[in-house]
Amino acid sequence: MNLTFEELREIKHKLPSGSVKRIAKELNIDEQEVRNYFSAGLNGKGRVSDVYVEPGPKGGIVHLEDTTILNMARRILSESAS
Repeated sequence: MNLTFEELREIKHKLPSGSVKRIAKELNIDEQEVRNYFSAGLNGKGRVSDVYVEPGPKGGIVHLEDTTILNMARRILSESAS
């Protein structure tokens, strides 16, 4: 899936407090891995292996091979809108 870096960050910023922890717990992964995912692996200790960034407008294009975290974030946003 492709989206702009700006779109990815906007989704993260809209998440209710505690969402990163919830995603990490539900997927049994470290919270830092979730944070790295939303920063396209650019500002964490390690890179997320399935995220690729190509330069361009709005922060460039982010290609996500695995959209599990993104789908969970969208589900949380949908729940909070209800």
